[in-house]
Amino acid sequence: MKQALVLGAAGFIGRHAALALRNAGYTVTGIGHGGWSEQDQRAWGVERWHASDITVEALTTYANMPSVLVQAAGSGSVAFSMTHPVQDYSRSVTTTLAALEFIRTEAPDCALILPSSAAVYGNVSTLPISINHPLMPVSPYGAHKAIAEDLCRSYGRSFGVRSAIIRLFSIYGPGLRKQLLWDAYHKLKAGEPNFFGTGGECRDWLHVADAADLIVAAVSHASAVTPIVNGGTGISIANRDVLAWMAAALGGDCQPRFSGTQRGGDPIGHQADISEAIPWGWQPRRQLRDEIPAIVDWIERGAF
Repeated sequence: MKQALVLGAAGFIGRHAALALRNAGYTVTGIGHGGWSEQDQRAWGVERWHASDITVEALTTYANMPSVLVQAAGSGSVAFSMTHPVQDYSRSVTTTLAALEFIRTEAPDCALILPSSAAVYGNVSTLPISINHPLMPVSPYGAHKAIAEDLCRSYGRSFGVRSAIIRLFSIYGPGLRKQLLWDAYHKLKAGEPNFFGTGGECRDWLHVADAADLIVAAVSHASAVTPIVNGGTGISIANRDVLAWMAAALGGDCQPRFSGTQRGGDPIGHQADISEAIPWGWQPRRQLRDEIPAIVDWIERGAF
């Protein structure tokens, strides 16, 4: 069978990517931090799991000669990068460099898929955001993703390493124990509905299963030219609407209140231009409003 390697396979995006790859016919090896029972790792499509730092040496030892490598390791948090910028750099940049060097020296036929982030764009004046928009990240997280992208392009130009970059927008789904939906549930449930911002801040929300399908679609398009696509729905939703939907799903009278204060590192508005991703035979299938009840159900069942 085809071999795939997922770095950070125990993480939110990594495990969904692993499952999507398994369903596409790959045998999946995972490397990264975190302890998994064999039952859990198999449920997420991971045949072999190695708890390890991501280094060239570890990849050489455990990778099993993949034809696809998904670099899903990283902190996944703007807030973490604001308080721990050095650690965020290591998790995003150093791991990407190790993956590229492993491919250059040990697996030249392997394609690298990099789930990057819309955070590379920073604050923008016009929406939707094209992949050709200048990169002006406003957080270390975004800056580090931009550096990882540059490394992919550099290894493509210099060594012919094939890669593809997906700039993911706001990823959500059952299993994510942080960010707006998780916080909103707990604050609204506790009757303490105080949130940063004005409520007018907008995001483009992409379900993690749709993101995983886009990662699989990227495999056949990876090249030394390093194509880039946005991963979103093309629809921008105001935070006040998201929180209103969550409040309605909880069936209570508690309504969100906004501080009017912008949190450092957070852009004001995002909306993806997904015109480059559609020709890959992919399109988003889920909408946030329809998925919020499932997220509420997951939290209330304690299925963490």
